[in-house]
Amino acid sequence: MTDQAPQTATLGADIRALRKARGLTLTDIAGMLDRSVGWLSQVERDLSEPSISDLRQISNCLGVPMSMLFAHSGAPAEEHGYIVRAGSRRPMGSGEEGLIEELLSPDLTDDFEMVHSTFQPHSRMQKPANRPTQEVGYMISGKLDLLIDGQAFTVGPGDSFRIKHAPYQWSNPYDEPAVTVWVIAPPVY
Repeated sequence: MTDQAPQTATLGADIRALRKARGLTLTDIAGMLDRSVGWLSQVERDLSEPSISDLRQISNCLGVPMSMLFAHSGAPAEEHGYIVRAGSRRPMGSGEEGLIEELLSPDLTDDFEMVHSTFQPHSRMQKPANRPTQEVGYMISGKLDLLIDGQAFTVGPGDSFRIKHAPYQWSNPYDEPAVTVWVIAPPVY
């Protein structure tokens, strides 16, 4: 047994995990960024720090909001990789569709991610999504209307649902927020 400290969540580790989850190579992303493979490799190993412009381009290449590449919590070192405190969750996305999401997973280096989602009253997804993922959601509160692979469902507290490589869309036409916890594999944020 060793006394090695666990690897902490870093910007580089998150970029590497997101790149791999999308099946992209260092060469693919470096080409999109017009940067060298060596530079990107150094960023992923936290040996080089990308500029704000670099982060904007990287987030575009990976299809994630730039906020995902910024929001690393200031948790105590012994909690990194293990604990995510309620007040230190990493926000994801702009919330402009009425969806507020926070990462529950300590980082994006696992085979899956957990996300806390709040769907604001009278909000809806503007365009259907179809991701190469398997997703399971558990409803904590409120109600949510789902269209999964052409089938319509309404789910409420205690219900769960699965989306497996299928087009889906959500809406909350109700007067209360709907809150869910999602498990998504592989990580997409």
